[in-house]
Amino acid sequence: MAESPVSADDVRARIDRFKADYASVRDQVGRVIVGHDDVVDQVLTCLFAGGHVLLEGVPGLGKTLLVRSLSEALSLSFSRIQFTPDLMPADVTGTTILVESDEEAGSGGKSREFRFQQGPVFAQILLADEINRATPKTQSALLEAMQERSVTVGRETHRLPSPFLVMATQNPLEQEGTYPLPEAQLDRFFFKLVVGYSSRQEMGEILERTTRSEAPTIEPVLDEARILEHQALVRAVEAPAHVADYAVRMVLATHPKGESSSGEFATPMVNKYVRVGASPRAAQAMVLAAKCRAIAAGRAAAAVDDIRAVALPALRHRLITNFEAAADAISTDAIVRNIVDTLPIDVELPKVAG
Repeated sequence: MAESPVSADDVRARIDRFKADYASVRDQVGRVIVGHDDVVDQVLTCLFAGGHVLLEGVPGLGKTLLVRSLSEALSLSFSRIQFTPDLMPADVTGTTILVESDEEAGSGGKSREFRFQQGPVFAQILLADEINRATPKTQSALLEAMQERSVTVGRETHRLPSPFLVMATQNPLEQEGTYPLPEAQLDRFFFKLVVGYSSRQEMGEILERTTRSEAPTIEPVLDEARILEHQALVRAVEAPAHVADYAVRMVLATHPKGESSSGEFATPMVNKYVRVGASPRAAQAMVLAAKCRAIAAGRAAAAVDDIRAVALPALRHRLITNFEAAADAISTDAIVRNIVDTLPIDVELPKVAG
């Protein structure tokens, strides 16, 4: 039986609910987090788009506090893992243990059975603190969880709760004893966000809030069912063909000549400094983020400007630069900004074969 079409009034009502809930969560987080408005918006985009986020910044800028504040504003289970060099994969995913039952076995002794004991990854919001301090073997324990939303231990696969959001932090300084995330794992992160320093006014407000006797409190304003409803809405929002094509061309523009593509869209900067461009996951992230940004603003369809606004956090961690970029101190941020500034908007769409 075919589903009845959704009316325009129903769509508008769902968009209005999303916009109101988005603003409510943002306001609650803002009770504790001063400034960093763009970072908060981008974290919420990851939540509603169903992606994971990597937060990078020096110590003391509020990365962990942001994650905790978000978890308090949502009625979701929360877990934190402090990544260290001695952390083992089983410490993340869980392990199978031998449990002695109170029931007697046939021989007169107590029966025993193997049971899976869940690790901290079995939470709806997971804070992976200083993820680059764990060994690659332990980092890889998150790969399946982040992509498949499941954990396989032995021969059994265990589903993770939904929604599931990994928020990982890393410190760009103090690289001694750290293990840079491999490209395969970086690609699993929807966004990479760089948390910068606060302004003079923001730092004064931080002092005012944190040095008085009463600390600000956060009230939970959004539950699991409503978040899943909003995630479904984000995927149902329209991304017109020219908007999706712009995201495709944005990704192709990161591919230098001689890579998998012909380099048709690559800028001179990309051809000079990029060794490997972004994967299709980058286009998926940009389109979903653009949809989320559109309905947060009360619009029913994504626009090219939405793609341009989310290109940097979606692409900066998916480009691999060459030695020449390191020698000339050229960052991936500079390369992405160059693409955004130079990629044409009004381009004829490719004709469909047949």
